[in-house]
This record gives sequence, structure tokens and C-alpha cells, in this order.
Amino acid sequence: MPSSTSPLTSKPAWQALVAHHAKLREVTLRELFDQDPGRGERLTLDAAGVYLDYSKNRVTGETIQLLLALAAESGLRERIDAMFRGEKINVSEDRAALHVALRAPRDAAIVVDGHDVVPAVHAVLDRMAAFVDRVRCGDWKGHTGKRIRNVVNIGIGGSDLGPVMAGEALVADRDGSLEFRFVSNVDGADFAGATRDLDPAETLFIVASKTFTTQETMTNAHTARDWLLRGVGVGAGGDSGAVARHFVAVSTNAQRVAAFGIDTAQMFEFWDWVGGRYSLGSAIGLSTMLAIGPARFREMLAGFHEMDEHFRCAPFSHNLPVLMGLLGVWYNNFFGAQTVAVLPYAQNLHRFPAYLQQLAMESNGKRVTRSGDPVGCDTGPVYWGEPGTNGQHSFYQLLHQGTRLVPCDFIVFANSPGSPVAQHDKLVANAFAQAEALAFGRSADELAAAGVSGQQAAHQVCPGNRPSNMLFLDQLTPTALGRLVALYEHLVFTQAAIWQIDAFDQWGVELGKVLAQRILAELDGPAEPPPVHDGSTNALIRRYRTRRGA
Repeated sequence: MPSSTSPLTSKPAWQALVAHHAKLREVTLRELFDQDPGRGERLTLDAAGVYLDYSKNRVTGETIQLLLALAAESGLRERIDAMFRGEKINVSEDRAALHVALRAPRDAAIVVDGHDVVPAVHAVLDRMAAFVDRVRCGDWKGHTGKRIRNVVNIGIGGSDLGPVMAGEALVADRDGSLEFRFVSNVDGADFAGATRDLDPAETLFIVASKTFTTQETMTNAHTARDWLLRGVGVGAGGDSGAVARHFVAVSTNAQRVAAFGIDTAQMFEFWDWVGGRYSLGSAIGLSTMLAIGPARFREMLAGFHEMDEHFRCAPFSHNLPVLMGLLGVWYNNFFGAQTVAVLPYAQNLHRFPAYLQQLAMESNGKRVTRSGDPVGCDTGPVYWGEPGTNGQHSFYQLLHQGTRLVPCDFIVFANSPGSPVAQHDKLVANAFAQAEALAFGRSADELAAAGVSGQQAAHQVCPGNRPSNMLFLDQLTPTALGRLVALYEHLVFTQAAIWQIDAFDQWGVELGKVLAQRILAELDGPAEPPPVHDGSTNALIRRYRTRRGA
């Protein structure tokens, strides 16, 4: 087969897709459905607990075959196998990217640097479960002997977005005796708001930082420690073992954890082959396990693993993440679509689009290939969205009548135990209706038949031909959430393989951190800091120093 490292745009399948797009770009979804009445049932896939209807995409059978050929020419099969084997596919950091090991069953074997990592994964999960059981049953008590009733997760990025998203998604499965809060922003208002009504004597903090040096997380952790010590009568600067009763760590830096005052017996580790945005199934999910319990947490891991195995084993033509990833490439690179809207028709998934923003944009927001050459085409699109039906009264106007093409992913559940059936029917009806309206629109002839014509009709015409996927699941359970997250993880990986980029580093994030440390010293340094930045930044530093505290 052709080399997967040859320039993407020179591959035969890419060139064939360019020619195919030229023929298909003026064909409408109305025409495609008229020509193929069975399309709505044929262009579907039911696997791993997820039903995908991709019939409302601007594709034909030929399109799919050409996209599958592009996947083959790009070496997707080899990249998948390399990831599951534990090879160091994160080339710029010389690391494996093995989040799939976090949800592998006990009897699996996955080797990294000559060591089977699965036993260590389950050892940490077992330690987490033992701790969670102690907290949930009231055996673990705070410094004053009170039972823990509040859990505050302190982290940022992958150490926050995953736990927040899962905590909200699985709110129906939460232990009602525990209150959960999340602090991420270094803005002191975030911590103050999260703890304003909490009793320090009943509060447990989870500090999630792999190195225990992350600026935002450690700033908030020190603020939390001072708040806790004052609240239990020890006072800032003291301890008397109070920190060890109210703080646990998710980290790999035992020395810094101990120096903070946390008992390293309550330090839950994870590994450098786990990227932050892929870490929900690791000890980063400790707050999630506290919320839903060890058994339900393992159900979520089982959902992850089910989708992992589907991705690893299913033929690409019947592979959910592969098909969705290739459809994304089709719109991103051939139609020029710059964004993807994720529209969960489930209020409890209201943080899911934000979670996907990091997953997709930190992974695929790259401008060079794995070998360091310019990519030669657009890579990761912008992900955004809100739950339905809220979004319908916000940004759907642009989706229907705007000038930009925005592919949409609708996420719908057949059952919602927390909602009356009649009310859930209305929610689902709206989701199906929006997808239909986006695809087929409303023509001038249809408006004329309804008595609307002239200028008024011009305002009411909806052109349609706006593509969407419909993801349909039975119910939002821990298992379903695991399937859904893994689906998007592997979708992102599929696209990275096509674009020949490294989905597992994030060097663009680092530059701002370095500059922030330099500027921080200058904000509180000599009376007139040296003008080492650009004119704008120097002026802003001077203005801040002048106005601070004014």
C-alpha cells in the first residue's frame, strides 16, 4: 500500500475525493433521499450500544468508499494496532498513549517498556474503591470527627473537565449524602464560590495534578489548605494532622504530596502514558467514583472498553469512530467547514461539549505532521455546542439560515427516568425535527403553498442541505457515558491518523505558561520592570501595576 507518511494531499484517495467533491457539492440531501428512498435505514450503524444514523450527511456510497480508501492509505489500521500494543505513538514526547489500558479487564495484558501495566491499573482502582467505600459509609472522618459530606475536586484541564462532565452526566447515580464541587480557575472567585456554604470540618479536597506543580491547581490547593485549617481551628501555618484527614492527592510526585501535608498512602497515581484529556478512567476520576460508587464506576469503564474493542476489531466500514471521524475529515477538508456543533438532547450532558473541546482541539489543533513537516491542509475543527432545547433559542438560527456550513452531532436517549414520558417525548421530537429541518429546509414553493410569498417568503426560506449525525442510545447510564466518551476519543484519533499529526502532545499550551511566570514576577517586581516584551504587553503591565488596588 502507499506510504502513510507521503503528503496527505498527494495520496490517490485524496485526489479522488477532490474530484468526487466537485461532482457532489451541488447535490442536495433532498435529491439524495429522493434517489434512494431506503437511505434513512441503510446509512445507519448499530454497534457497542450506540445507534448512528448518518444518512443526513452529504455523501453517497462512493463517498464512503473513497474515505475508507483514504483511511487505508493513511495507515489508520497500523496506527490503531500500534496504540493498543503500547507503542510510543506520542512521538514528540516519546511516550505511549494508552488510555485504553485504564479500562482493560483484569485478565488483559498490555505491555509498555517491557512491563504489563494492567495489574498496576487495577491495583490503583482497588485502592480507590477501598477509600471510596470508607468515605461513603462514614468510616473516614475529618479532623474534628465529623463525617465527610462535601467533596471538592481541585484540578484544571483534563483534571477538571472530565470529572465535572461525568459528575453532571451521572447526577442521577450520585450518592445523595455527598455534595460535589469543582474548582479549576486560578481566579479566587472560583474557590470562594465553591466553598462559600461548606463546613470545612465536613469537606474533603481532591488535589489532582500529575506533577503537583500545576500553577492554577497548586494555588487553589494552598488556598484550600489555609481555608481548612482556619475552619477547623488549627489556623493557617499549623496542621496537627488536619490536612491528612481532609486532603487526598491524584499525582505521581510523592515528595511534593508529602511536603503539602497529604499522607502518601492517600495518593492515587496514574502514568505518563495517560494524557490529561484521556484520563477520566484513571485516578483522575476519583470524584466520579465517590459520586457513583465503585460498582457503577466499573460499569463506566466497561462501556469504555466495549467501544475500545469495537474500534480495534470492527471493519472500518462498520466502525462507529472511524466512520464519524472520516465524515469529519470530509467536511473539514473538502467543504471547508471550520466547526462542529455537538448538541446533546440531555440536560445532564450540558458539560459534554466543553469536555469535547479539550479532547478534540488540544489533540488535533496541530500544524505539523508527526515528522515535523507542515501538514499542508486544515486540521482540527472548533468544537462547540449546548444542550437542546436551549440551543434552539440561541444559535440554531445560524445553523438553519446562516452562510456557514456547520456539521452537527445530535445525541438523543430513548429513556430518561428523571423526566415524565410526555415531557421526554417533547425533547426527542425537537431533536428529530431539528435534524430534519437542517437536512431538508423549507423551499419557496412550500411557503407559497402555505400562502407566504414575496419578500416575506425570502426571509422564511431555509435552504436545508445542512449535514448531521444522530447518535441514539437507550439511557444515560455510566456504561453509556463510557461508550460515548470512547467513541469521541477514537474519532479524534482517526482524524489525527488521517492528518498524520500527533494527537497526544500539547506544546502550544506550554508557551503561555512560560510567559505567565515571567510576567508574574514583573507584576510585583522592581518599580520599573525592564521593557522585555512587546509594546502592548509592556504597557498593560505598567497599567496593571498602577491601577492594582486603586
